[in-house]
Amino acid sequence: MTGYGANQYKNMAIKSASRGQLLIMLYEGAINHLKKAAAAIDQKKYAQKGTSIGKAHDIINELSNTLDFEAGGDIARNLERLYNFMTEQLVKANLENSKEHLLTVQKLLETLLSAWKEAVAMVNQGGVDEKAVKPNEKSGEKTG
Repeated sequence: MTGYGANQYKNMAIKSASRGQLLIMLYEGAINHLKKAAAAIDQKKYAQKGTSIGKAHDIINELSNTLDFEAGGDIARNLERLYNFMTEQLVKANLENSKEHLLTVQKLLETLLSAWKEAVAMVNQGGVDEKAVKPNEKSGEKTG
């Protein structure tokens, strides 16, 4: 697929995805942008590094903004702290051209992604009440 066709396919996948699938897509997108940023550091393509870090930062901010503290309680508060830490690491990575800071964030996101994949699989198999992951009125997506 090229250009327009790929974008159409991507848009359709997003529009037809469940809340859990969207959450997984966000985590995968952030991880992908971190890998691109690390490669850009190796290639000394600093503008590309900044763009990729910015996109990962935006995704993490969206994940943080969709936390429902009423429903998520301590889990939501802990995720917020973790997302804030990740954001700080991304700023350091950008300023210092540091792959180490990127890797720290990538590992955290991969751990969370794995946990969310398991949770979504349990919901899909009927093992968890889907209302436990209800949408936030603000953005339509719920992360905790």
